[in-house]
Amino acid sequence: MCDSSDQWRVQFDAAVTFANGGALQTQQFRLDVPGPEITDAELGELLVRHLGLLMVGSVRISNKLMLQEPHKGSRSTVGAERRSAPRVVDLSHVIKHGMVTYPGLPGPEIGDHITREASRSAYAPGTEFAINRISMVANTGTYLDSPFHRFADGADLAALPLSRLTDVDGVVVRVVGSKDRAIDRSAFLPYEVTDKAVLVHTGWDRHWGTGRYGSGHPFLTAEAARWLVEQQPALVGIDSLNIDDTEDGTRPAHTGLLEAGIPLVEHLRGLEQLPPYGFRFHAVPPAVEGMGTFPIRAYALLGGE
Repeated sequence: MCDSSDQWRVQFDAAVTFANGGALQTQQFRLDVPGPEITDAELGELLVRHLGLLMVGSVRISNKLMLQEPHKGSRSTVGAERRSAPRVVDLSHVIKHGMVTYPGLPGPEIGDHITREASRSAYAPGTEFAINRISMVANTGTYLDSPFHRFADGADLAALPLSRLTDVDGVVVRVVGSKDRAIDRSAFLPYEVTDKAVLVHTGWDRHWGTGRYGSGHPFLTAEAARWLVEQQPALVGIDSLNIDDTEDGTRPAHTGLLEAGIPLVEHLRGLEQLPPYGFRFHAVPPAVEGMGTFPIRAYALLGGE
């Protein structure tokens, strides 16, 4: 612990003017500072931060006096406690030129609309920009399905409520190592899933980028989907090729969940990094009218205070 010989405060007068009119004056105001040297400009910024002043036009400092005394914990200045940042866990696959997400669907074509070299003629010497373009089917990489993906009158990407997609309390349902591809309702029964982002961890993402990924994947049964509809989670995600058995043309999981307005996230990765509870999930696509599916940057936030 530091004693008063290591700590400094500054006493000063200040005259503050505001860009939208009005003024504020202080006399013999004191603030914690990191050391015995501070400029008037730095002290003016410190005062603005400490008081939370908006639309400040100018700050004039006078009668500045350095004092060697213990810090008082000035708000937003020296001595303020820092909050720990949450850990971010990326749960999305990287989209690359030509990659295969779903067998039979074309891979994305990524290229230039305007190259850096071509842009140079429009800007000052030494300044250049790249404007890229991408052509892809919506079911590319880690993506989200809205009800419109399955139903013509369902909510499209633009109509999805953000409350289902951002800062959602998450639950991981682990079925890694199961000998049965079919994931039944019994796998979900131990969990409280209402209003949660329910993420099914199968471990199938280990096959991503290989021929194995496209066949024999884990999936939800129709009974599991019906149970989830009854419980009303915010969304359901899976780290597999498809939330349905692709040999079942009725697609019962897509049908039941999307009809109930529950968005789906497919092709997640990295769910082994998450605990069963205690994280916040984010999976937001752009608000595109008339589209039911689009890639997302899915991620989870762990911890933080």
